[in-house]
Amino acid sequence: MTTAHELRELHAKGLREHLAPALRALGLTGWRRTFSLPDETHWLLLGLVERPTADRVPFTFDLSVVRRTDWTVADLPGHRPDPRTRYGFETWRARIGEVLPVGEDVWWEVLPGPRWQLPLDDAVAAVRHYGLPELRRRAEADRAPTGETYLLPTELETVNAALEAASVARVRRAELADKALLLTGAWTRGDGVARTVLAGVAQGFLSAGDERFRTVRCLDTLGRELWTFPAED
Repeated sequence: MTTAHELRELHAKGLREHLAPALRALGLTGWRRTFSLPDETHWLLLGLVERPTADRVPFTFDLSVVRRTDWTVADLPGHRPDPRTRYGFETWRARIGEVLPVGEDVWWEVLPGPRWQLPLDDAVAAVRHYGLPELRRRAEADRAPTGETYLLPTELETVNAALEAASVARVRRAELADKALLLTGAWTRGDGVARTVLAGVAQGFLSAGDERFRTVRCLDTLGRELWTFPAED
């Protein structure tokens, strides 16, 4: 019978001798449990997340895109962002399961047996075919937004200062499209505080009487619509 110690040793061996070299072969650079893809304007990041128990060590990946300028301005410790940490100024972040066809959290485990490397191969395939393309796509979309820019990042500072004071994630982009002002940020539908605060922000934008938009739509960093103000019937 395999002991918990032996399982942890097998897990560590799999990461060290198989997973990390395979990720580097895909063009990622990094050490320990965080990796990045080369990009001039953004940090394209992959982080190994582990959830150890007494006798198991399941793992998955966090994905994150951060503008290099934002990281420099933040002046936080470290050469680069840690994709496993939520900073609030990411352009986009997600668990890898969200970009896989299943659309939900996916975890892998290294287990003893003649085919112990198969979960590692499957994890690498998920990174190759889904994780890395999505990181590149998100960075490219941030470089070339689809809508007309409404406010530059520096012009959003007053709004973002108010959001941060209320412990609500910043507005990452403010764009115009189809007679609507699109606000994008790291919010979730179930966050009632964010909804309330953003409703006030939307009212402020709408009160300006700008004829280019009639509604304010709030989107998460995956581009999913969360709320529309004024609320649609």
